[in-house]
Amino acid sequence: MVSPSRSSTEEIEARLGARDSIMEPSIFSTLKDFLQAGGDPERAVEMLIGNYHAVAQTANLLAEWLIMSGMEINQVQSLVESQLENMLVRHFEPSKADAAIFGGEGETPAWLAQMIDHPAWRKLIYRLAEEYPDCLMLNFTIKLISDAGFQAEITSISTASQQLEVFSRVLRTALSGCLEKPPDEDRLNELAKLIGHGEHTYLYAQCLLHALSLEGMSRGGASAKRLAHEIRKRSRPTRDTTPIAMTLSGALKKHPKACQAMAAMLSKNALNPADVTILYNLYKSNDPPPVDLIREPTLLELLLDTLFKPGSRINPDHKPKYIFLLAYAASVFEQTTKKGPRRAPVLNKDELSRTQESIEQMCSICAEPKICDLATLYDCVQLPVMALAAIHWARTRKLQVIYLRCKKVPTLWRSLSSMPLKFRALMEETHSKHWLTCTIHHSHYALYAVHQI
Repeated sequence: MVSPSRSSTEEIEARLGARDSIMEPSIFSTLKDFLQAGGDPERAVEMLIGNYHAVAQTANLLAEWLIMSGMEINQVQSLVESQLENMLVRHFEPSKADAAIFGGEGETPAWLAQMIDHPAWRKLIYRLAEEYPDCLMLNFTIKLISDAGFQAEITSISTASQQLEVFSRVLRTALSGCLEKPPDEDRLNELAKLIGHGEHTYLYAQCLLHALSLEGMSRGGASAKRLAHEIRKRSRPTRDTTPIAMTLSGALKKHPKACQAMAAMLSKNALNPADVTILYNLYKSNDPPPVDLIREPTLLELLLDTLFKPGSRINPDHKPKYIFLLAYAASVFEQTTKKGPRRAPVLNKDELSRTQESIEQMCSICAEPKICDLATLYDCVQLPVMALAAIHWARTRKLQVIYLRCKKVPTLWRSLSSMPLKFRALMEETHSKHWLTCTIHHSHYALYAVHQI
């Protein structure tokens, strides 16, 4: 049996006898251990000299020759870094990396701090962390990179989601950019991909956005709520987001029937007359559920699609219920009274009747579009929800017009070229005076083109 002291001495000698061991950062502690174990100093010197191959010095010499031959310093540096990166990726061993970090005195090595300060080596760390997610050294380095303020560079989802602290910083950076400036479609998709990486990341992000949405309008509460809706919409194809949405709505305990009806329709992504009737009766009662519950974008899209999509069939007995729910979600809001110590919220329904009437008129116009309905259309789209309905209908109708135009090009374009002056004047007036220019333009085009065809 080999004694522990002999085994320790052989291990130290193996470290001293390694290739270019004199270049190792821990060489002084290795020599100290060797001498304390009774090793011969001359033996140590012989091993250091005999195993010195000067790999790093040779690389530096070759780099100097390349510079002397006319290459730019930046080109030489990129060449050396690229070769080193390929070698590290090819020969990286997580166990040895963990031992190099956590096998010493517990302090962060100086060379690791230098790597973090260099952009090229940070990219290498991200690349290795993707390939070896369980490596303790790489996870520790990712945290150090995040602590150093480079969390915006951590674009890898799996790398960011390994540690809560790192993910929180990455998420904060992504959310700040989206809340400060309206995000485009690509940024929303990237954010949804980051948040939807796992169940824990999705739940954490939605809870955070819900907390932010409770802030006032001046502090970005509405933007956070809209962002949560967009993330939920984009995450729906890969997971059932309904349970978390119903829980965060705050209505699950007091209004379980409303939440069950909502969950049933959202899970199937389709309206159900029975569930619509339940919601209709609950919101008609004296103690209705919170209006935010039916402001779910998916439900609103389903209502718009059912009411305004050409060719959509709806039971006449249920149509008023669909109209009521859409009008309620669009016009009713909670208003805090200034009387009394508690300031209980009161529902403001002043615009509910007007909104219902406008939706009914818009449904009639969309069912049988006529040029004479333009004035009524203009009055209806003063309400934002009606503007959205007009766009929803006109976009679908315009696609049909384009299809028909392939068969009736001469007839259609002769009709458009002979457009009445009164009609063109109305279009110009709405373009110059009304903020819903796009809505009016598309609606006018669809109405006129469909009428002529």
